Amino acid sequence: MESDTRLHVTVVYAPASRVVEEVPLTLNGNSTVLQALQASGLLARYPDIDHVHTVVGIWGRKVSLDQTLREHDRVEIYRPLRVDPKVARRERFVRQGSRGAGLFEKKRPGAKAGY
Repeated sequence: MESDTRLHVTVVYAPASRVVEEVPLTLNGNSTVLQALQASGLLARYPDIDHVHTVVGIWGRKVSLDQTLREHDRVEIYRPLRVDPKVARRERFVRQGSRGAGLFEKKRPGAKAGY
């Protein structure tokens, strides 16, 4: 790509649950993910983002910071998980019990078990 072309990308970060920050950017044609993060201002606004160790992705796929961007890429900054999803599922199952969980939780009145 030539360096005089312009790219339109979006950098997205969710600092908390149900809160999403989207920053649309116009960058040079050979920009990287790290340059997009720096240009977005999110690293300055949220100091808890450690751009060296934080996992980033483009459209849900994990990428490195030196990945070259393409037109209309969506750069996503991922927060670390607080709870392992497997552990959370086990705890939910223990709270609900075997009758309140699973595929056949809601059955029609008068129906046979499993239907």
